[in-house]
Amino acid sequence: MEAYEADIKKSQLKRVLGKWSLTAIGIGAIIGGGIFVLTGTGAYYNAGPALALSFVIAGIACVFAALCYAEFASILPVEGSAYAYAYGTVGEIFAWIIGWGLILEYAMGSMTVAVSWSGYFGKLLKMFGLHLPAWLTTDPQTYLAAGNSGFSMNLPAFLIVWVVIGILLRGTKGAAKANNFIVMLKVSAIIFVIIAGVFFINPENWSPFIPAATTITENGVSHSAYGYAGVVAGASAIFFAYVGFDAVSTQAGEAIDPKKDVPFAIIASLVICTLLYILVSLVLTGMMHYTDFNPLGKYPDAIKAPVAYAFDIAGQAWAGYIITIAATVGLISVLMVMIMGQSRIFLGMSKDGLIPKTFSKVNPTTSVPSKNLIILGGVISVIASFTPINDLAHMTSFGTLFAFTMVCVAVWVLRVKEPNLQRNFKVPALPVIAVLGIAINIYLIINLSKEAQMYSLGWLVIGFFIYFLYSKRNSKLQNGGFGETFKAEQEPLEDVDIDIDNKH
Repeated sequence: MEAYEADIKKSQLKRVLGKWSLTAIGIGAIIGGGIFVLTGTGAYYNAGPALALSFVIAGIACVFAALCYAEFASILPVEGSAYAYAYGTVGEIFAWIIGWGLILEYAMGSMTVAVSWSGYFGKLLKMFGLHLPAWLTTDPQTYLAAGNSGFSMNLPAFLIVWVVIGILLRGTKGAAKANNFIVMLKVSAIIFVIIAGVFFINPENWSPFIPAATTITENGVSHSAYGYAGVVAGASAIFFAYVGFDAVSTQAGEAIDPKKDVPFAIIASLVICTLLYILVSLVLTGMMHYTDFNPLGKYPDAIKAPVAYAFDIAGQAWAGYIITIAATVGLISVLMVMIMGQSRIFLGMSKDGLIPKTFSKVNPTTSVPSKNLIILGGVISVIASFTPINDLAHMTSFGTLFAFTMVCVAVWVLRVKEPNLQRNFKVPALPVIAVLGIAINIYLIINLSKEAQMYSLGWLVIGFFIYFLYSKRNSKLQNGGFGETFKAEQEPLEDVDIDIDNKH
C-alpha cells in the first residue's frame, strides 16, 4: 500500500481527466456492441421480451462490484484497475491471476469490437452503394468455409485498430476529447431509438413477457431457452455489455482528483447505461417479435444488426442510416477505451516487474506508454484480421466476472486489515454487498458456455506457467526492488510540484 502511495507521487502520467471525462470513458466502453448487437442474440437465444430483466440482473451484479471498485479507487488512485487493488491487499499471486484475466478481457474485447466495427462499416458502405470484396473483409477460415480459395483478411478490422492507436499515441487529453464527442453522438442516437421506436411498438410482441421454457436446435446443436432460467442465462450472455466501467479505474493514474472523481464516474456510467439498455431492449422487443431474430427464419440478418433492422421492418429505413452511422462511429470509442485500459494494466504490471520493462516506458512528450500501445496494436490488429471470433464475448465475460469477484473479496480483506485507511468513499453494509457480489458473479461464471469455461481455464493455466517461469523471478516485490519507490516518500510534495511546473 505504501509503495503505491509513493508511486503516485512520481507518476509520469499527466492528470488531465475530470469526473465527466471519466464518466464518458465508462459510457464510451459500456455502450457499443452490447446495445447494437447483443440485444438481438439475447432476445432470441435466451430471454425473449424479458431481456429487459436480464439487463436488470446483470446491472445489479455489476452494482455490487462497482461499489467495491469505487471504495478501492478512493484509496488507491493508480492505473491497473482490479490488478492493482489485489496487489495492494491480497498479494502478488492473486494480483497476477486477476491481471492475466484482465488481459484476456481487454484483448478479446478489443478484437471482438474491431470485427464488429468492420461489419457495421461494411453495412454503412453498402448503404452508399460501395461494396468491398469478400476477401478483404473476411478472415481466412470463414472465407474458405464459404467455398472460396486464395488469400483473405479482414482489412477494415486491421486498419481501425491502427487508427485508434494513432489517436491514443497523441496523448490522453486528445483521446478523451475524441471519446467525449463520440459518446455524445451515440447517446443521442440511442435516445433517438428509444423515442422514435415507441411509436412502432406492438404490445402483443411482449406477450408472453417471459416465454415458456423450450429448446432451440440450430445446426444440430440444442440448448434450452426462455423461462426464468433463460432470463438468468441471458444475464450471463450480455454481461460482456457492462464491462466498460472497469475501464474507468484503469485511468485513475490520469484523473485530476481520482479519490473523488473515479468513484463518481464508475457509479454514474453504470447507472446511465443500465437505464439505456433496459429502455432499448423494451423498445426493440416491442417493435419486433423475439422469434423474428431467428438467423434461420424470415429475417436472417436481423440478429446481426437488430436495432437498425427493427426500423427497416417498420418501414423506416431512414432511421437505419442514423443507427448504422452511430454504431460505426460509436464502436470506435469502445475500441479506444478498451485498448487504453489494456495499456494501463500492462503499465501497472510492468512497473511491478511481472512483465517486461518496455511496457512501462512512458513517452516524456505525450505522457503515454507509446511502445506499450504499438505492441498492443500489432497483436490486436493481426489477430482480429485473421481469426474468426465466436466465443470471445463469453471469454471476455469470464475475465471480467473473475476480476469482479476478486475485487469484492479484496475490498473486504482491506477493510478488516486496514480499518483506519482514509476512504473518501465507503461501501455501505460492506459484508452484505461483498457476499452478494461474490455469489452473483460466481453464479454467472457457472452459467457461461462450457467452451468459454474450458478456454478460460486453459488461459489461466498458461498464466500460472508464465508467472512461475518469468514473473516471480523478475518481481520487484520478490527482489526487494520497491526500495527505490520508497525514496519518493522522503521527497517533500512541494518539490514534486516544482518539478512538474518546470516541465511545463
